[in-house]
Amino acid sequence: MVIFKKIADITAYLTNHRQQARSIGFVPTMGALHKGHVSLLEHARSNGDLTVVSIFVNPTQFNDKKDFDAYPISIEEDIHMLEQAGCDVVFIPHAHEIYPPGLSQPPVYELGYIDTVLEGANRPGHFKGVGQVVARLLHIVMPHRLYLGQKDYQQVMVIKQVAAQIPELQYIDVVICPTVREDDGLAMSSRNRRLTDPQRALSSLLYQCLVSVQAKAGIDTFAKVQKECMDIMTEKGLQPEYVSLADARTMQLLPDYDNSRPMIALIAARVGNVRLIDNIFLQPVPVA
Repeated sequence: MVIFKKIADITAYLTNHRQQARSIGFVPTMGALHKGHVSLLEHARSNGDLTVVSIFVNPTQFNDKKDFDAYPISIEEDIHMLEQAGCDVVFIPHAHEIYPPGLSQPPVYELGYIDTVLEGANRPGHFKGVGQVVARLLHIVMPHRLYLGQKDYQQVMVIKQVAAQIPELQYIDVVICPTVREDDGLAMSSRNRRLTDPQRALSSLLYQCLVSVQAKAGIDTFAKVQKECMDIMTEKGLQPEYVSLADARTMQLLPDYDNSRPMIALIAARVGNVRLIDNIFLQPVPVA
């Protein structure tokens, strides 16, 4: 495994591998890695890709500075985990490499409706920052395939929309990989490290609510199931932000179940001062 911190060094290395006609699979991360990240790497390896993982905590996608300051950093553990998982290349740039002094204002991509709902509505400016940093990283790595986790489904849709607006990146195949979960269903997330033991025990409620939304399709109205989920989270001490139903292709919010569309249920709640999100498809949808 080789580690790069400079753009010039990693681009030279990857250019050489492209000349050998080897495909490149890219997993962008903000570090604090877990088994979910490793599963993305394993998907890339199964396709025979040269695997590249970036670790960069992007300041422009945090609309809350306290959230940025509290984001867990574990570079040495991350490097060890990637080495054990068989990663080929790790890119750990400093902020001034990604946003160098004198760099003109990064482009702003048209996100439209998707930036006005759910995560877009609750975290103003978040997806603007995501689009900017991912576009920058994709221009540096120029991968054949980009591997992203389903847990951040709305973010995945944003990234696909951004890549579609950049002619030189439209060839990239975006591979959405299934969410990796703990035994009680909690989606693996770097933020889980910040949960106390009692908070961790309560966090499985998010997945339980999603399963309820999925199971009651065609039995109850979504409005009824939504209220039940919001009420039980509030009763248990969580601070729910949304329990929503959307078209999985467009992220258009749906007022009720609609079997003519591929549906996805999405949820966000605060457990103490930790904000968690999750989602589940309501019918089988290919994600990889």
